[in-house]
Amino acid sequence: MNPSIIIWAIVSALAGFLFGFDTVVISGAEKTIQTLWGLGPGLHGVAMAAALYGTVLGAMCGGWLTDWLGRKPTLFWIGILYFVSAVWSGLAPDVWSFVVARFIGGLGVGISTVASPLYISEIAPPAARGRLTGLFQFNIVLGILAAFLSNYLLEGVHDDWRWMLGAEAFPAFIYTLACLAIPESPRWLLAHGDQEKHAQAIAILGRIEPHASSQQLQATAARIVEATRSNELSAGGSISTSLADLRRPILLAFLIACFNQLSGINAILYFAPRIFEMAGLGEKSALLQSIGIGVTNLIFTFVGLWLIDRLGRRTLMIIGSIGYIVSLGLCAWAFATGHDAIVPACIFGFIAAHAVGQGAVIWVFIAEIFPGRFRATGQAIGCTTHWVLAALLTTIFPSLVVLVPPSGVFAFFCGMMVLQLLWVLTMMPETKGVPLEELAKRLRG
Repeated sequence: MNPSIIIWAIVSALAGFLFGFDTVVISGAEKTIQTLWGLGPGLHGVAMAAALYGTVLGAMCGGWLTDWLGRKPTLFWIGILYFVSAVWSGLAPDVWSFVVARFIGGLGVGISTVASPLYISEIAPPAARGRLTGLFQFNIVLGILAAFLSNYLLEGVHDDWRWMLGAEAFPAFIYTLACLAIPESPRWLLAHGDQEKHAQAIAILGRIEPHASSQQLQATAARIVEATRSNELSAGGSISTSLADLRRPILLAFLIACFNQLSGINAILYFAPRIFEMAGLGEKSALLQSIGIGVTNLIFTFVGLWLIDRLGRRTLMIIGSIGYIVSLGLCAWAFATGHDAIVPACIFGFIAAHAVGQGAVIWVFIAEIFPGRFRATGQAIGCTTHWVLAALLTTIFPSLVVLVPPSGVFAFFCGMMVLQLLWVLTMMPETKGVPLEELAKRLRG
């Protein structure tokens, strides 16, 4: 594979590293923050979910921003949002200042889930699109591991929670500078095509396919332009007709995003130390076990990325769904019967199932299934659904574990994964190795 494509994909995927770090770093600080500012369960849930409310708005705006500004400038501004959020969170003097700072970081997370997979899918060759787009998920879990490790190492220093949250500023600064070195997506240039942008797109396609002749590059550009035009509003300019053509990809994006959060993944990652303490572990041991979550996530994400272009997206979702059902079901049983000692192992099994299944597939799948003209908007639909549910679950989780026994919470998540398995078996198409323009035709109508 062309090394330039790999480098551009890695740089774009570093937004995922910041996503993972930002999402999980709060787990090491949440109990200190609750005590420091005397927060009740309701306000504590709001403070913990502040970033997730930002992700909702970021995901909603992400499609528009990537279409208006372009893929590259959007990725650059994501880095700025992460940097500002990290510094502000570490210096926050009160809970509402903290909420605003975390909300800004959430904007970066939400926009990154639209822009980064979108950019990578548009520069990647079909045969490697799953692995390259999956680098976004790999960087998410790498960021999660880095956050858990950082929290463990900083635990106990003076104002440790501030250092935990502020540490994100360093990778955010590096990522922002790296974004200056990547090119714009040639598909975006061709879709917004005046003559100058068309020439830029041809030049970038030449860097992606250095062995292609000028005639071949022109033919590739012509195919992209033709596919873009064919996916404009249907004959007669009817928006309702176009939405009817998109009803299947919209439904697929909505459902995969719903099931991703109804597994409980974000709630478990955010409150991992607290869950381990509920299972009888001490505070320091709970933080150490959280690092084990990060390592498990990283290892099995490697497995998922290795398999995604071999077995396909649908097969990985089946494997992951079965793993979810077994691990969550055992967690529910363990809490219900007092066999708390197996909870850490069950949580690790849950994380492994997520990494191989939903974790490896979701961002790749959503980035693939929409036609070029609507790809950014479709990505935004899936990401917004994902983050609305993530925000709601994280907000209510502290109150939920007070009102409902842990066994009931895990049993609910297990039941949702039974429904996911049924959906995958009956409705989910395979997208492995199919060119983006061909996928648009297959899923239309």
